[in-house]
Amino acid sequence: MDDRTRATAEMRFSDLASPLIDEAMHHASSLDGNTDPEVLHKLRVALRRLRTLFWAYEPLLEDEFDTRQRALFKYLATAAGSARDWDILLELLHELDVEGLDEPVRTHRATVLATSIENLANADVKHVLLGGLKEANHQLNTGRRRVSVERFAKERIGAARGQLKKRIKRALRAKQSDYAAYHEVRKAGKKVRYLIELFEPDIPSGLRAKVKSLKRLQKRFGALNDVVASRTLLSNSKDTLADNIDTKPALRALKAEQKHRFKAARKAIR
Repeated sequence: MDDRTRATAEMRFSDLASPLIDEAMHHASSLDGNTDPEVLHKLRVALRRLRTLFWAYEPLLEDEFDTRQRALFKYLATAAGSARDWDILLELLHELDVEGLDEPVRTHRATVLATSIENLANADVKHVLLGGLKEANHQLNTGRRRVSVERFAKERIGAARGQLKKRIKRALRAKQSDYAAYHEVRKAGKKVRYLIELFEPDIPSGLRAKVKSLKRLQKRFGALNDVVASRTLLSNSKDTLADNIDTKPALRALKAEQKHRFKAARKAIR
């Protein structure tokens, strides 16, 4: 069977993007002042998967359009994640038995959530997502190039895995204070995992099996990211939480936890 009769990457795009867009629009439309943290998380994940999908299709899309779409997805994911970051901080404070910050953190989280909802409403999520899908489909369907989805998936996953390997090597050479190198490993690992999951029907079973190890990697590096991000968030917001709030015990506890999680993350890539 030649490439003209086999499923192509261009044909597969809409099947991959549409469910993610439907999911993102569903979660965005359900946001309100009482939004469950899990809804925000699911919205952010759907947008991140879309951003990864557009990265995969970069070779088949116009550069300016692809770059703009991924920037929009990043903006929307950041807006969705702002309140979620405060939820993570709150969970960590409970886990580390830090007292005295529960009420001010919850109050600030409510303010941030209101701003996030406003920003997402102003961004017109539905229009952005459906417009991006329409334009991408137009470019893919009118382009001259046609590539089998199997070959395309293998090449793009291979490119993402190459990025991950380079970033792991860089992280192993980095000092503990260089968290940026570890953050890059986390993002690269997530990209590989998302691509494998998206193209699961089109890739060999051996490649699909790598999701398990990628989930372990993501768990270790995600745990590290949570504490680093929470520590930064609290440090940058200590003057805006409330009067007479002492954040020093919480910052000390987060710093100690960061060292522990850094060691666990480093162990995962040795």
